[in-house]
Amino acid sequence: MLFQTTEIPGLVVVRLQRHEDERGSFARLFCQDEFASHGLATTYVQQSLSVTHKAGTLRGMHFQRPPFQETKYIRCIRGAIYDVVADLRPDSPSFRRWQAFELTGQGDFSLHIPVGCAHGFQTLSDDCEVLYQMDVRYRPEAASGFRFDDPAVGISWPRRITVIGEKDLTWPPLSVS
Repeated sequence: MLFQTTEIPGLVVVRLQRHEDERGSFARLFCQDEFASHGLATTYVQQSLSVTHKAGTLRGMHFQRPPFQETKYIRCIRGAIYDVVADLRPDSPSFRRWQAFELTGQGDFSLHIPVGCAHGFQTLSDDCEVLYQMDVRYRPEAASGFRFDDPAVGISWPRRITVIGEKDLTWPPLSVS
């Protein structure tokens, strides 16, 4: 596994190292020792799967409020997504900045998203599946978000939004989240 830092402190791209032969390939998605050696979360208490049927669908921008903030480890296992992480940590040098990555089911990249960042994605193909691992159990009362088109962050989505959930449409701007 290769670990690549990004413009957002603590946001790490984890790249698989595939071992290939005539049968196909094999790669580790997670290794507790390697994650620990890079200062990343090593205990995940929940794993979830997001299935999205239609290209252009937007999910986000989501985060958990304190004291239930979570680290996420994200991997697209089917289809393709435009994955966005926004830094919401006021003391961070990248506060209110965002970074995007194209993740695909055939690709070698996963994202380790630190506490204090919001996450969302737009599907680039039909029938996408995204695997989430979290280091804190989901708490519905701590679930929060901000509008996907909030000018305080200025995320540029690659496609016209074809489907978006009612909750994602009603998140307040970041200034009042």
